[in-house]
Amino acid sequence: MRGPRILRGYAALVYVFLYAPIAVVVVLAFNGGRDVLYWEGFSTKWFGEALGTPEITNALRLSILIALGNAVVACVLGTMLALALSRMRAWARVPIDALAYMTLVTPEIVFAISALVFFVQAGSRLGVESPLGWHTILIAHVVFNASVVALVVRARFVSMGQTLEEASYDLGAGPLSTFRQVTLPRLAPAILAGGLLAFTFSFDDFVTSFFVTGPESETLPIYIWGQLRFGVTPAINATAAMMLGVTLLAIVFAYVVLRRSGQERDKAALPGV
Repeated sequence: MRGPRILRGYAALVYVFLYAPIAVVVVLAFNGGRDVLYWEGFSTKWFGEALGTPEITNALRLSILIALGNAVVACVLGTMLALALSRMRAWARVPIDALAYMTLVTPEIVFAISALVFFVQAGSRLGVESPLGWHTILIAHVVFNASVVALVVRARFVSMGQTLEEASYDLGAGPLSTFRQVTLPRLAPAILAGGLLAFTFSFDDFVTSFFVTGPESETLPIYIWGQLRFGVTPAINATAAMMLGVTLLAIVFAYVVLRRSGQERDKAALPGV
C-alpha cells in the first residue's frame, strides 16, 4: 500500500508544479493593485484596461481570425485526408500516414524552422522581398492542424463501420449523395471537435507563429512575449487569463461533443453488426 501512496504523492507534486503558476497568474489577474506580487483586493478593472488597449485588441483580433481560418481549412483538408487514408491500400496508405502524423511528433521548434526556411526560399524564388506575414502563420498552422483533424475524424470514420454506406449504395444513391446524406452527418461531431482543437492549437501557438510572422503580423501570444521583456503587468495577467479561458472553453466543448457522439453511437449500434 505504501508504493501506490508514494506514486500518488509524486503525481500530486507534478500537477502542482505544472499548474500552480497558471493558477497564480489567473488569481493575480483579479488583483486590484498595480503590484503583481501582492494582493490588494479583488477587481476586474485590468480586464477592461486590457480590452481597451489597441495593441492587445488588434493582436487578439488577428489571433482569432487566423485561428478561425485555420480551423475551417484544417477541417476540410483533414477530413479529406482521413477519408482517403481509410480507403487506400496498405502500400499507399502507410507512407502517407507516416508523413501526415510525423507532423504531430516532430518537435515544434524543428517544424517552425523548417517552415521559415520554406517560406523564405519560396519568397526569394517568387521575387517577394518580405514573404512573411499573417498568411504564412495561417499556412503553417493548417499544415499542423490538418493532421490533428485527420486523426480525430479517421478514428470516428473507422469506428462507425460501412454498413449504412453500403445500404445507401444498395438503395441507389451515388457516392456524393451517400457522403452528403449518410457519411457527413455521422462525421459532423468529429469534424467539429477536430475544428475546435485546431482553433485552440492555433490561437495559443507561439513558437511556430514567432518564426513565420512578419513585422506587421503580431498575434496575441507574440504580443504578450514582447511585453514580458519589460516586466509583468496586471494587464498582461488579465490578457493571459482571457487566453486561458478561451482555450479551456474550446477544449471542454470539443470533449463534450466527442463524448456525446460516442454515447449516441453506442446507443444506435445494432447488435451483431
